[in-house]
Amino acid sequence: MRIPVRVAAPAVLLLALSACSAPQTADESGGLRAHLTSPTDIDLNWQEDEPGVSGQALEFATERSGPYTVLQYLPPSTTTYRHPDLIPNTTFFYRLRPFHGPVSAPLTVSLPEGELTQADEDSSHDWLPARKDPGRVVPGRPLGNSDAGAPSDFKAVVKHANGILFTWTDRASDEAGFLLEARRRGSSEYEPLVVLDPDVNSTGLITLPEEKQASYRVRAFTYGELSNVVRLTTGE
Repeated sequence: MRIPVRVAAPAVLLLALSACSAPQTADESGGLRAHLTSPTDIDLNWQEDEPGVSGQALEFATERSGPYTVLQYLPPSTTTYRHPDLIPNTTFFYRLRPFHGPVSAPLTVSLPEGELTQADEDSSHDWLPARKDPGRVVPGRPLGNSDAGAPSDFKAVVKHANGILFTWTDRASDEAGFLLEARRRGSSEYEPLVVLDPDVNSTGLITLPEEKQASYRVRAFTYGELSNVVRLTTGE
C-alpha cells in the first residue's frame, strides 16, 4: 500500500546536485523550448498540436540520460511552466511525455465546513493509502481510441471535513497508471491531482481548501511519444 502522492513536485529543489560545466544552450529543434529568465529560473513553453492528448507530464533530469523526475502532470490547455529557485551552476534537461486515456463519469463532492482538526490528524486514516482490490477488477480492455477501458462505478465517501475516499472499477489491461483529477469550483477545466500505480482502484485524498467543493473523476492513462529534450545551465 502507498500513500497517494500529489502530482506537483516542490518548487525548490533540495537535492545535493553537483554543478555541471555544459554550455548554456536550449535545443529548440522540437516543440519544447526553454529560456533562462533569471540566473536560477527556467521558463518552458510548448505548443499542443497532438490530437487526443489528455495532458502532458513535464519531466526533468540533471543528465541527458536521466533518471528523469516528473515535475507536474498538466492539463492539455497548459503550455507554459516556470521551474523556479534552481541550484546555481547546474545543467537541467527537460522533456514532455504526453498522456491520454479515458475517464470515469464525474461526480461532485461537497465537504462540510471546517479545517483539519487534531482528532482528524490523530485518527488512523487507514482508508488513505492507495489499494488494489481484486473485487473491483473486470477483464481488462486495452486503452485505444475508445472509452472501453474507462474506470466505472466511480464513488466517493466523505471521511471528515477534509478527507475523501474514492473507489472505482478497473476496466483497463494496459494502463501506465491512474490520475485522480478535479475541477475546482469556478474552474472550467479538470486538473490532475494524484498519480497512482497501475491496477489501483481505491485511494484517499486529504483536500486543500479549494478542493472542498469540486467535481472529481479518475483517468486510466498511457503515455505517448517523448518530445525533444532541452538543456539549460543556471547561472551564479
